[in-house]
Amino acid sequence: MVEQAEHVIFDLVELTALMIELLAVVIIASAVVLGMVRYLGHFASARNLVDQRFAAYRVVLGRALLLGLEILVAADIIKTVVLEPSVQSVAVLGLLVLIRIFLGWSLIVEMEGHWPWQGHGQPTRPEEELAPESGGIV
Repeated sequence: MVEQAEHVIFDLVELTALMIELLAVVIIASAVVLGMVRYLGHFASARNLVDQRFAAYRVVLGRALLLGLEILVAADIIKTVVLEPSVQSVAVLGLLVLIRIFLGWSLIVEMEGHWPWQGHGQPTRPEEELAPESGGIV
């Protein structure tokens, strides 16, 4: 009886992790498709705003990727802790978390123009600190 209950719980946790992974895939795929439809719709109507629309599309896609990666990490945590508590699965989870951190930082720099630990007004490169009107350092 206890083994049967453990098997049912194990199957439920496995199904839950699979559903969470599926949710992440749906979020990422939806953002790609809906963002592209919006971008192409705006592209056809206002060609002079193509660069702004593309930047907006990249921001939407970047945020969806971050959300999808967060959800994938949650699913992997469930699988690692409950389903496969081994050194190899913990190492894979750690690698996935490191990849997510690196991609998150990269996406934030691309979307917002600064490192995550910098304030919103701080430049990412020293040349941005030059005063344009004086031609020299502030």
